[in-house]
Amino acid sequence: MFSELLWNASIEELKKGYTLETDQYVCLLCGTQFEKGRIYPDQDRFYDAERFTQIHIEQYHGSVFEYLIHQDKKITGLTDHQKNLLHLFYQGKSDPEVQKEMGIGSASTIRNHRFALKEKERQAKIFLTLMELLQENGEKQPKSRALQPFPKKLKDKRSVLEKIVKQFDPDQIYTEKEINDHLKETFDDYVMVRRYLIDLGFLERKPEGSEYWVKSAQKEEKSEKGMEELDRKKELKQQYKETKSEAGVYQIRNTQNNKIYIDSTTNLKTLSGKLFQLKMGSHMNKALQAEWNQYGEDAFVFEVLEILKENKNEYVDPKDDLKKLEQKWLDHLQPYGDQGYNKKKS
Repeated sequence: MFSELLWNASIEELKKGYTLETDQYVCLLCGTQFEKGRIYPDQDRFYDAERFTQIHIEQYHGSVFEYLIHQDKKITGLTDHQKNLLHLFYQGKSDPEVQKEMGIGSASTIRNHRFALKEKERQAKIFLTLMELLQENGEKQPKSRALQPFPKKLKDKRSVLEKIVKQFDPDQIYTEKEINDHLKETFDDYVMVRRYLIDLGFLERKPEGSEYWVKSAQKEEKSEKGMEELDRKKELKQQYKETKSEAGVYQIRNTQNNKIYIDSTTNLKTLSGKLFQLKMGSHMNKALQAEWNQYGEDAFVFEVLEILKENKNEYVDPKDDLKKLEQKWLDHLQPYGDQGYNKKKS
């Protein structure tokens, strides 16, 4: 399920990938928290909590863009085709490069796609403006009864929900109507509050929603303890990862028929994003995706072919060096036709 933290974040917070709640920096992508004022070690360096949160996002999630672009269409509103285009645009590829990579139309076709995505952006701005105006107008309207607004911050939500759940008998089974009747006396959007009570673990229910009951304190305590241990493990894992990212060329090899797919990346630590694409069925190389679906995940391995050596010449674009390195391996291994999944550039 898409994180409530992300749903409630502002656009600026979403772009950063984290938010500040009281004395904790919280990663919006996984919920990991970093205490404000604390110094975090990473290898032989030390970072304040905010910078370490940024490093956590870079190392564990690759980037906010990588995380969001792989979300379901119900979340992003984007088709797989549009997501593949955006991903290539994000990599800084030109229209002819995108056209060759995806094997569709011509460079002018890609320009039309860019225009269509720009139109989608403009429409989204108008829609957001309309919704904000609607909300502001709603706040001006007189209410027939004094209803409490539900807080926006997760910490405040939990505080209110803790008070609400105490009003229910822990030994009683409730119907959905009984839950609603109780909540609508205090909150206008009682359905949303009921959903938070379920999602944040204060109430439990049967799958069909016929019966609701208070989650036992013992289970809640165990759940919170488990989350704390999980967060701690994530934190320790990040402390032993290197901060510096490495660019390079890698291959995805089918161990059943030895066919390979060769690609390059500016950060080899984000190969998990490519794995995620394949698992979600959204990898831009359709031939590779088809055989992944046919043979299954266990039949494929990711292998780094070469790490790009740092060029100290400030006038040389590292991306050009990376392209040359990728072409070197394409020429060497020839991953085309029966030998691989790449398409030969004309």
